[in-house]
Amino acid sequence: MPLVLNEEQQLLKSTAEEFFRHKAPVSALRSLRDTRDVNGFSLPLWQEIVAMGWAGASLPEQYGGLGLGFTELGAVLQASGRTLVASPLLSSVVLCASAIVLGGNEMQKSALLPRIASGDLLLSLALQEGPHHNPGAVATTATVHAGGYLLNGSKVHVLDGHVAEQFIVAARTAGANSDEHGISLFLVNRDRSGVSVERRAMVDSRNMAAVRLQDVVVSAADLLGELHTGYPLLCRVLDRGNIALAAEMLGSLQAAFERTLDYLKQRKQFGEFIGSFQALQHRAAKMFCEIELSKSVVLKALQAIDEDADNLSLMASLAKAQVAETFRLVSDEAIQMFGGIGMTDDEDIGFYLKRARVAQQTLGDEHYHVQRYATLRGY
Repeated sequence: MPLVLNEEQQLLKSTAEEFFRHKAPVSALRSLRDTRDVNGFSLPLWQEIVAMGWAGASLPEQYGGLGLGFTELGAVLQASGRTLVASPLLSSVVLCASAIVLGGNEMQKSALLPRIASGDLLLSLALQEGPHHNPGAVATTATVHAGGYLLNGSKVHVLDGHVAEQFIVAARTAGANSDEHGISLFLVNRDRSGVSVERRAMVDSRNMAAVRLQDVVVSAADLLGELHTGYPLLCRVLDRGNIALAAEMLGSLQAAFERTLDYLKQRKQFGEFIGSFQALQHRAAKMFCEIELSKSVVLKALQAIDEDADNLSLMASLAKAQVAETFRLVSDEAIQMFGGIGMTDDEDIGFYLKRARVAQQTLGDEHYHVQRYATLRGY
């Protein structure tokens, strides 16, 4: 498939960029931070995103979605990244909806997917338990209890967990804590007895949560997918999540680069625009080349999801590693070229640096994905 968007996809991308530029500029994120908004994102904006159909863009039409692909959803995410839009698109629409589409039974799909597409239901994936991403390291337990299961454990870095009405919880039903086999996924309502949620504000003005499960009772009907085989399903979900996050990060780093170029054309030193300095031109050229490479990798990875390609896991780790490294480069160089003012709150460029650091770590940093890529290739 050509590494270019078709006419309809390009129109969608342009529409999304125009929408977010007017409805959610970076100043909107600044306002959410300063007012310590209880949701961490704008509910009116989320309702408009839903009204545009983007919450159900990649969901099947039979469940209330638009029946489009991840290439289209990626275009929306890339546009949202340009202005650092905070929304549940990644946490609820990409990660949790994908888990239900890929692993849910017909009853679960019919009950949950239309509510996700309509914006009536927010879910969050409760997976990580340690400081670093490791989907196979699950110590939370699910023991058989009265025809169902009893969940006990703690989760950290739960994306948008403070507003989620339901969680998809990874718990161990067999094996040791580091075994890939023996992990199962469960749907858990937030209001279940024994569920406690603590909001954690991140440096990028986004939100995660710590979730504690103490003797939480779930039924057999709450099992998502097959017992003991949640890890392969998690990998497929996380592949989609990493590619979608890479698309969002691509939009952010492109915007950061453009802001930096504008500053180079405006700032003067020694009577000359600093953009005329050859050393800075060389550094800008390096960023440009890495961005162009990242654009191709992300688009190819999005297409791999839609094609259900055999190398999807490879493309997911390649995309996340490439974009994470490029975002680090661009955000670091942006601050260097802006100088001291770039670290002050007067300039928006600092928001891009902070977003880069959090996004890099989310769902595995570049080091994790380089290692995973090498392992998948047999090294």
